[in-house]
Amino acid sequence: PHPWLMPNFWEFPTVSMGLGPIMAIYQARFNKYLQDRGIKDTSRQRVWCFIGDGECDEPETLGAISLASREGLDNLVFVINCNLQRLDGPVRGNGKIIQELEGVFRGAGWNVIKVIWGEEWDALLAKDEQGLLLKRMNEVVDGQYQKYVVMPGSYIREHFFGDEPELAEMVSHLSDEKLKKLRRGGHDPEKVYAAFHKAVHERDMPNRPTVVIAKTIKGYGLGEVGEGRNVTHQQKKLNEDELRAFRSRFGIPISDEEVAKAPFYKPAEGSPEMKYLRERREALGGYVPTRPEKSPRLKTPGLDEYRPFIEKSSGREVSTTTGAVTLMASLLKDKSVGKYIVPIVPDESRTFGMDPLFKQCGIYAHTGQLYEPVDSDQLLYYREAKDGQILEEGITEAGSMSSFVAAGTSYSSHGVPMIPMFIYYSMFGFQRIGDLIWAACDMRARGFMFGGTAGRTTLNGEGLQHQDGHSHLFAMAYPTVRAYDPAYVYEVAVIMLEGMDRMFAKGEDWIYYVTVYNENYEMPSMPEGCEEGILKGMYKLRDVSAKKPASRMPHVNLFGSGAILREVLRAADILAKSWGVNSTVWSVTSWKELRRDAQEARRWNMLHPEEPPQTSYLEDVLADAEGVFVAASDHVRAVPEQLDPWIPGGLFVLGTDGFGRSETREPLRRHFEVDAECIVVGTLSQLAKQGAIGVDRVAKAIKSLGIDPDKIDPASA
Repeated sequence: PHPWLMPNFWEFPTVSMGLGPIMAIYQARFNKYLQDRGIKDTSRQRVWCFIGDGECDEPETLGAISLASREGLDNLVFVINCNLQRLDGPVRGNGKIIQELEGVFRGAGWNVIKVIWGEEWDALLAKDEQGLLLKRMNEVVDGQYQKYVVMPGSYIREHFFGDEPELAEMVSHLSDEKLKKLRRGGHDPEKVYAAFHKAVHERDMPNRPTVVIAKTIKGYGLGEVGEGRNVTHQQKKLNEDELRAFRSRFGIPISDEEVAKAPFYKPAEGSPEMKYLRERREALGGYVPTRPEKSPRLKTPGLDEYRPFIEKSSGREVSTTTGAVTLMASLLKDKSVGKYIVPIVPDESRTFGMDPLFKQCGIYAHTGQLYEPVDSDQLLYYREAKDGQILEEGITEAGSMSSFVAAGTSYSSHGVPMIPMFIYYSMFGFQRIGDLIWAACDMRARGFMFGGTAGRTTLNGEGLQHQDGHSHLFAMAYPTVRAYDPAYVYEVAVIMLEGMDRMFAKGEDWIYYVTVYNENYEMPSMPEGCEEGILKGMYKLRDVSAKKPASRMPHVNLFGSGAILREVLRAADILAKSWGVNSTVWSVTSWKELRRDAQEARRWNMLHPEEPPQTSYLEDVLADAEGVFVAASDHVRAVPEQLDPWIPGGLFVLGTDGFGRSETREPLRRHFEVDAECIVVGTLSQLAKQGAIGVDRVAKAIKSLGIDPDKIDPASA
């Protein structure tokens, strides 16, 4: 049951193991954030996260627990179900997972409550004056404890209590059947209740998170069918005899005649059980799970209010990153939406030019700033504040994305439409935390993700570890991600303001992924009438005509996105000046949106064969286009190639397949064959393929433009 199938019911799906714990930590921190900023009183809210002991091997499960204690998250409780077993076998067959987890959490500053043994053990422990029973409990490893589950009481008597005469005497009054029924703490309702009560009301350390570690048996109640056995996870159904045994063991009032139907048992409405359940839920504020969407719609600003962002930069060179951050700073001052914006950054604020926001908004710190920063004498000093607005997460994209999820689902979980704006190195987004992004989509989160320092050739000098050329390929697979690759600040502005409107004025469930670059160049003003094309993915930017066009030369259509659009424009000029080729340059802002729309039209036509066929936006804007179609971007070729089925005669694509390199932009673009000269050669090769020019002219261009035809293939370099 997930929010897309049950949108009014399922609130916090956690997709892969390990994601629930890290998202719970940052959810609890975000609740404090809302409280400290005066946006909502969350003082009575508590975040509970239920985890398996095997799940603790996932790095995300334990990787952020120090943040929880550091931030004083007394509103957070982990409950770890330690049945000692994972899918294939024991979690720590030769060790003790409970002691291991206790040490980890105590070391991280958490309150630790253990629920190990049921009340049947209390009398035995009370008689253990020499500590022999406790010693035996501590020396038996988890794999052996699992063996006791599947063996009779006589085996337990011999192998657990039999090593010491005093221990054997301690249980001599108990039958083998009673030994078998000695429960583990997680199956004792009173012990579990006491642990939960202590977690809420009697913590050893105030202002700290709490973990309840409970020892249980996997498949408890299934008996020989699956209780404590390695195959328990594969046990999908019970036969009639097994159902009858399960019914009898737990005293479920279902007759022998009904058992075979495996009916769902619900106590009568007026029964003590139902009365108690309803009273408790009403006292706690309502039923869970539930997923209400009760947040108000925001009045989002329009483009007219931010006209400087669509005007020419007048000789001043800026990057699209600067444009996006400057617009963010302006929106933070907006009276309608400013207080709802949550800037999120993983220790790259200065990289992206966000340090002016330190003074403007402050960096969130629950304790406030307890020290004088080293740059306190400067205007843009590092300012932390209890009511700070920026979430400076440190070097953790996973933590940052977890904050994005908490903020992006706040419209539902809190009834407050917060607007996360998460900016990071684009290489460390979909590639590194794609699972969390998928979870955000699943949870119908809303917000902006900015892939900064994007482009395999635009981020120069940092090598293959940082140079992203494939995040847009990943983004293609995420249903609610609208992925854009703008080249100009006016495109960024149109996309951001439209995103604000769709997500927070109209309440649509989207995540806007926008790649922004660190290359500085003069920004043109927005051409008239291109707003629709920017949002739908493509618009005609410019016609480039040759002074002396070659006779019978087919027209050329050049597609470009992001920083490589400027190389496409330069290629168009070379084609016109040196080869007499007329061209139209198209700015592609979203390869994905073009494909999404084209696929929708194709699907509709398949299912409505008797209706007049629909055409996509891409087909409409290219209805009168003909000739050669060439695309270039700072991303792998597979991104533009997805448009090939809808391009007349097909689409020839240049891209940045392969590992990045530590070089400057010009050599990088030549290496990956996306500079203007390579675009020219690619275009001429397609004209030769159509028979419009001879192949000798392509060879001439390769030589005159200084391209080495025998250089290494970048895709395999």
